[in-house]
Amino acid sequence: MRDRIASVEVFLFERPRDTAYLGAPGDGEVAIGDRYIVRGFNGTVYPLIDRSIVVRLRDASGAEGWGETYGLVAPRAVMEIIRDLFAPYLQALPPMAPAETWDALYALQRNRGYWGGYLADALAALDIALWDLHAKSAGQSLQAALGAPGAGTLPGYVSGLPAPSRAARIEMAQDWKEQGFDAVKIPISHTEAGDVPGEVAALRAALGPDHKIAVDMHWAYTAPEAIALGEALAPHDPWFLEAPVAPEDVEAQAKVAAGIPCPLALGEEWRTDWDYRPRTARRACSIVQPEMGHTGITQFARIAAMAADAGAQVIPHATIGLGIFMAASLRAGLAAGAACHEFQHSIYARNAALLDAAAPCTAGRFDIDDTPGIGTAPGPDAFAFLTRIDD
Repeated sequence: MRDRIASVEVFLFERPRDTAYLGAPGDGEVAIGDRYIVRGFNGTVYPLIDRSIVVRLRDASGAEGWGETYGLVAPRAVMEIIRDLFAPYLQALPPMAPAETWDALYALQRNRGYWGGYLADALAALDIALWDLHAKSAGQSLQAALGAPGAGTLPGYVSGLPAPSRAARIEMAQDWKEQGFDAVKIPISHTEAGDVPGEVAALRAALGPDHKIAVDMHWAYTAPEAIALGEALAPHDPWFLEAPVAPEDVEAQAKVAAGIPCPLALGEEWRTDWDYRPRTARRACSIVQPEMGHTGITQFARIAAMAADAGAQVIPHATIGLGIFMAASLRAGLAAGAACHEFQHSIYARNAALLDAAAPCTAGRFDIDDTPGIGTAPGPDAFAFLTRIDD
């Protein structure tokens, strides 16, 4: 980066949905006002709308960089960390490489035990924007700045089949297959009466032996339960199982990884390579799923490098948002040699339409250009859903 940061703007992105992510609220699920729903299958709170936090940096020359992070729940917590601490410090720092800046911002609170959660999310948004500025100042794409220049493609896997019956979910999966997608991931919530093996068996019969079918277990199991489910799924050749047990329980994750007959995928909740290190030592997963909205580009790249050293695949996660962090994830994933990338079909296309030059996902693949920076920015229509936070 060639110039100091002159301004930091923070925006709240909010866009209503006809149907909440993971489907309409079900019996026994708890609504928190008109903003959130607590899902019964894993006790996790989800927003009823699309929501994220977007930042715009301007340097002294007037160049812009865009970033984005999680804002699903209590978004003003993230905003205040940016506005009260990170933004003024960032403006006081001399120009540095983005990774050096990430380290400087991370150091501000690490000795107090603040190195994850909302603080790391706030840092991720700024890190993406800094890399966007850095790459554009050199006339490079993000992937070129990360050492892998050139356009390319990444296979996308269909995430979720949000239909009310097994027959409808099978029809949806077949439709995506006809469009060129050869991989799908189902959550445990979208099954008939919790019959995960029956759901996967029906999909396998409908999609054929070569189609990849993964299961998102949403942290809802103990290690013995997850291992038993893995054994029950084995005849149906699952692609991978994801997030089976409590996310902080490395011991249980390692037990599951050793006890199931297919790959275990972890990582969407990680913020830094410090989260990955104990799992590499315990061989707790063979697929890592960095989520750009949590990691930013610096930590995404560091986690991907560690995965390569450990012989693990990188299959990035994708969350609810405007799509700026998704653009960064696709380019960083391409640079890291990712095997494929999650495609949130109920979110990506409709919000990507609000961006300039977002990567299309057709025929089962994301087409990624070699244009400068992360390759996208909010278009005029996006600002109908972006509220600048000034107080």
